[in-house]
Amino acid sequence: MIVFGMKKSSFLPWLMILLLLCSCVPERWPSAGGVGVPGPAEDSIGALLESTPVCERGEGGQPLEKMGFSVQVGAFSRLDNAVRFEEGLQARGVDAYHFLHESGLYKVRFGNHPDYHQARDEAQDLQRQGMIGNFFIVIPGDYAVARVAQERDGQQRLRAELVKTAQRFLGIPYRWGGEDCKNGFDCSGLTMVSYRLNGLNLPRNSRMQYGAGHEVAKKDLQKGDLVFFATEGGRRVTHVGMYAGGNRFIHAPCTGKTIRFSSLSSDYWRRSYVGARSYL
Repeated sequence: MIVFGMKKSSFLPWLMILLLLCSCVPERWPSAGGVGVPGPAEDSIGALLESTPVCERGEGGQPLEKMGFSVQVGAFSRLDNAVRFEEGLQARGVDAYHFLHESGLYKVRFGNHPDYHQARDEAQDLQRQGMIGNFFIVIPGDYAVARVAQERDGQQRLRAELVKTAQRFLGIPYRWGGEDCKNGFDCSGLTMVSYRLNGLNLPRNSRMQYGAGHEVAKKDLQKGDLVFFATEGGRRVTHVGMYAGGNRFIHAPCTGKTIRFSSLSSDYWRRSYVGARSYL
């Protein structure tokens, strides 16, 4: 009998070698951080989220990308109006978020484009649909992360800007992220907006935020680092705040409550503390 031009007796040794080599191929491709990631043919993001909760991954994630060109729209005196405007954009699939401007008015931003023309095209398309009126393009150089990049104490200045931005929201009702406090979507809006307004593209979800950056010991916390908590017990991250110095952090407790300072030394926050991350 001939198989692919070989006699069976001469083909069997080659078949054994082929099977041995196949058995040595890893099921998952190793990542730089030592965490298994799927091979090229798989949905890498989906597989990671299914197999390993972000809050349980190890010693540090990828650095945050810097914000590119964004679109800024609106000028609302009432928070509710800004939230409704934001929700209307989100319903169209636009990654929009509102914030309290230094002027005291609420404004909305969306988009993160590599160049000016893409940002303008997105804004003009929404303008033609009647979703937005006048708009303003925010360029990368406008962000604090770009302004302080060449300064000797730039990192400390950026940390101070992050806390200053978060403090702007103290005392106002928390209205980002929807209704899901238990899954960490609510509280993470404050930290996300504070970072994005300063030029760093922090993810929305608290567990994704925990998976980014690098681990920081509690004794080594600096202003602008994020602190994470498991408010439902165990080690599953469900809450996040920004460290502001003096053992205090700024956070949004939940929808319907106001943004405030809390102490890491209080019994509740000390018991539920999971860890901290720095992104600088």
